[in-house]
Amino acid sequence: MNRNPYLFVVGCPRSGTTLLQRMLDAHPQLAVANDSHFIPRVLRKLDAAGDVPLTVEIIAAVENYHRFYRLGLSHELVERAAAAAHTYAQFVAALYTEFARMRGKQLGGEKTPGLCPSLDFSASALPQARFIHIIRDGRDVMLSTLEWAKEDKGPGRLAFWKEAPVAVCALWWKWQVSSGRHDAARLPPSVYSEARYEDLITGPEPGLSRIASFLDLPDAPEMARYYEGKTKTGPGLSAKQAWLPPTQGLRDWRRDLSRADIQLFEELAGDLLQQLGYDRLGDSSPSTVKSAAERASAWWAGHGPGKAKSESVEAATA
Repeated sequence: MNRNPYLFVVGCPRSGTTLLQRMLDAHPQLAVANDSHFIPRVLRKLDAAGDVPLTVEIIAAVENYHRFYRLGLSHELVERAAAAAHTYAQFVAALYTEFARMRGKQLGGEKTPGLCPSLDFSASALPQARFIHIIRDGRDVMLSTLEWAKEDKGPGRLAFWKEAPVAVCALWWKWQVSSGRHDAARLPPSVYSEARYEDLITGPEPGLSRIASFLDLPDAPEMARYYEGKTKTGPGLSAKQAWLPPTQGLRDWRRDLSRADIQLFEELAGDLLQQLGYDRLGDSSPSTVKSAAERASAWWAGHGPGKAKSESVEAATA
């Protein structure tokens, strides 16, 4: 029981976290839930950074959390998990053990992108867990985010979004990825690992083998075949809804972004792109782009979600 939750898939939203979740969930020993979010939210509500004694109020807060249903656990299974626990962390472990058992597996985990800016918070509360941080070229992340974000979703919540969505995308991606890597520097290598979206798309088997090794699990070809028997066809289905196999070119910043948008993104987040090994356009940006980048940076410094760590934890897991 104390091995669960065994892992968390984290990363900037729209970076391929669902792809990796589905791949890992196909492993015969591992069940990976999708974005229940309750673990950090309940701790934040309790104003706790570590473990706390389990109470009736905590059990109710977990079971009533609006995304808890995604684990698919009945009230009886929640009660059984609570009976096996004395603390919140033990309760969480028991819940994910029940989740895994329900799927005929031994280990349970979750995909929660929003944990990326709060890895230290999560690792201190659940020291047995491992974290896999999936990273994707931020310009492709931006293409997806521009379609996905709304006034109540992702960076669309930020006041500057309506005025400068490209700039907000760049700064949001940089904050998410940099925060996760910053916190990971304080974690042992046995707890944190990174995966590249591009590797999983172009040829998933080697990357998935490395992930299985990091998780101390046997390699499983089922992971690369996660889509078999689930692919759907029909008008208007997104790649996620259609359960497509790994597919290159769904988004390509070189093809789909204007030069001005690329320049603005690289003015704001080009240093991180370069640090991660992604090619840059390399143009010298005109003064209008530089001015827009300076204005966005100033706004972000004063109002962005990274301004206060406690605020970022709450915003990231909404």
